[in-house]
Amino acid sequence: MHRIAVLASVDVVSVVSADDLSKVTPCVGWSLADLLTHMTVQHRGFAAAARGHGADQAIWQPDTVAEAVAVDPVGTYSAAATAVIDAFAGADVLDAAFALPEFGAGATFPGSVAIGFHYVDYVVHGWDVARTLGQPFELPVDVVAAALPLAFAVPDGSFRTSDSAVFGPAIPSTEPTNDLDRILAYLGRSPEWKPPVVAKTSGMAAKKS
Repeated sequence: MHRIAVLASVDVVSVVSADDLSKVTPCVGWSLADLLTHMTVQHRGFAAAARGHGADQAIWQPDTVAEAVAVDPVGTYSAAATAVIDAFAGADVLDAAFALPEFGAGATFPGSVAIGFHYVDYVVHGWDVARTLGQPFELPVDVVAAALPLAFAVPDGSFRTSDSAVFGPAIPSTEPTNDLDRILAYLGRSPEWKPPVVAKTSGMAAKKS
């Protein structure tokens, strides 16, 4: 399930061009370059954690990959995604202790729990990239259904409004929705989000201004 979700994110990132990197995303305050940098460094960090090296804070720093993402967003992201998929396929990984310093100094989780964190992130972040680009993002029904209880296990509360919050406050919804929409809304995204329309100025209007 996890592998399918990550590979779906690779597919949608594969159409990103340098001109897309400045686009606004559903992640408030983040451009597409910021989002892809985050996604890439998280892949690298979780891959390191699966191999026993996650406690190294330097691995998780966005500036370690930002330049590579700016130069080659598709290749850099794809390589990081492959690395985490390979790391999660290791023997006994579900029982391994993953050090995840972003959760606090000395924080560790069983591999089965840590992979769940990562799984939900890439169901959501794949949608983030697709929606930024105006592209469809489709996952198998069972992949989304398996992510739903993991998403709803994420605590909600006022702490989600802080600058360091991973997700924004849950958005209440009274309309029946599919499982992906439920995940998005609970993790602070409007399923109806669309990129802002940029007004184009005609050549004649530009000359007059």
